[in-house]
Amino acid sequence: MIKASTFERRVMSKKTFDKLSRFITEQCGIKMPDAKKTMLESRINSRLRKLGFDSFEEYVEYLFSETGMKEELVPMIDIVTTNKTEFFREDFHFDFLTAQVLPEMAEKNRVGHQSRLSVWSAGCSTGQEPYTLSIVLSEFAEKFNGFDFTILGTDISTRVLETAAKGVYDIEQIRKVDQKRRKKYFLKSKNPNKKIVRVKPELRSRVALRWLNFMEDFRFREKFDVIFCRNVMIYFDLPTRQKLVSKFCKQLNPGGYLFLGHSESLSGINAPVERVSASIYKLL
Repeated sequence: MIKASTFERRVMSKKTFDKLSRFITEQCGIKMPDAKKTMLESRINSRLRKLGFDSFEEYVEYLFSETGMKEELVPMIDIVTTNKTEFFREDFHFDFLTAQVLPEMAEKNRVGHQSRLSVWSAGCSTGQEPYTLSIVLSEFAEKFNGFDFTILGTDISTRVLETAAKGVYDIEQIRKVDQKRRKKYFLKSKNPNKKIVRVKPELRSRVALRWLNFMEDFRFREKFDVIFCRNVMIYFDLPTRQKLVSKFCKQLNPGGYLFLGHSESLSGINAPVERVSASIYKLL
């Protein structure tokens, strides 16, 4: 018997889609409305082919099993999450960080001649955001004597975290990076036919990466001065966004900043913050 997967793309039943979409929302908070059915079918089809299942029903049955929860949950999350980013994306945020947040926080956190800043890139994807933060904070440290910083990047996808750890990118990803910074912070491939760059080790070493599911307890030992969570909450429904923002606020130091994506806001969300600029909020 020849498997259907060899020749054709299968169609997911409404019942199976509803079951799987509820599961995805419960596990990682991502909403899956009916409009996402075709997208979900396309992405899950790749797992059916790899695992040798004839139907989505077989796949879901396996996913919900004890073995499936151990072996398939992470690969499934990897393929349903969307990861679009680049260095200095929405660069206004980094200008605001440099001009207002860093000088303010450096003075506020000063102890003697030393000052320390902690930043969390929540939903860091393939690493462009935390490495951009590393560039900005490194340059500020060169001008502000005694300034030091830590950067944590987290994501629910193990696949994107592996890419972030390597720090290797298509050259198009640094199109917003000027030539001076390119030379200072990136290494070109020795093969002229490969249009790729790698983040220099000294920059990568300033970023700690770890897996995190927003739906679980954060369990951080320390709080943060700045949290970047950009273009992530657009995938969540309002109750999930409310819970997530409340958790972020608890992880911020007094007067800390929360940066959202340019198309995101805290409209309809109850949080002890004030809006200080477009998609930028400060904890009261």
